[in-house]
Amino acid sequence: MNLALAVLCICLSGALTSGVARATSSEPAKDVQADAGPCIAAAAAADEDKTIDVCGALIDNEKAAKPDRIKALVARASAYDRRQMIDRAIADYDTVLKLEPSLADAHNARGELWRRKGDRPKAIMDFGAAVKLNPDHVAAKANYKSLSLELERIGAMMAVAGKPSFDCRKVRRAVEKAICANPALADLDREIGASSFRAVRESKDPRQARELQREQDQFIARRNAEFGKPGYDLQKAMRERLQRINGVDGY
Repeated sequence: MNLALAVLCICLSGALTSGVARATSSEPAKDVQADAGPCIAAAAAADEDKTIDVCGALIDNEKAAKPDRIKALVARASAYDRRQMIDRAIADYDTVLKLEPSLADAHNARGELWRRKGDRPKAIMDFGAAVKLNPDHVAAKANYKSLSLELERIGAMMAVAGKPSFDCRKVRRAVEKAICANPALADLDREIGASSFRAVRESKDPRQARELQREQDQFIARRNAEFGKPGYDLQKAMRERLQRINGVDGY
């Protein structure tokens, strides 16, 4: 082997040895988790656009820690809520509760969104779940109570829907039979009777109370006498009577 070739072999050997040494001595790269800072900052600043953007990136980052992903989902849901994007906000809370089903706040927040959408059954279930998880959750308890009362009122209204203030099984007059046969007229009749009773009961002056009752009696007598005559509009007469009792604004 000549001198030049020997030097070349020595250099190559040294380079390879150095490369191996560097490769074996270097530490493996660390698995750095996603930074939640920008998402938290955007949420604190109530910047909807930035929150949706940076928190969305954190949510989609597979390196994001579970607690950070949950915080990002809640932050984005709140941003969607402020933008009236209720379905997207609900979807984020769905994901939150899949990751951590025991979060009472998330159940309550999703329940409020369901209520705003008009889905009372889902709302009451979420409020109930929140209270079960945290019996001292003030907002969830208030929401559960108010919605329960609302559902009771709706149930009561449905029970009497299409029913007048009198017993249809005992009617003989043609006008009463017409009211019983028409749910809209039946509802009007019930509202007139209830409003008239309330007005008489709440009157502080006995003479005024008697006058109000006399007006109601006169309306019924006129209705019975004029029904079926040419030009008489029963529904119009009933609406005008209800408006007269309750006032133009309905009070």
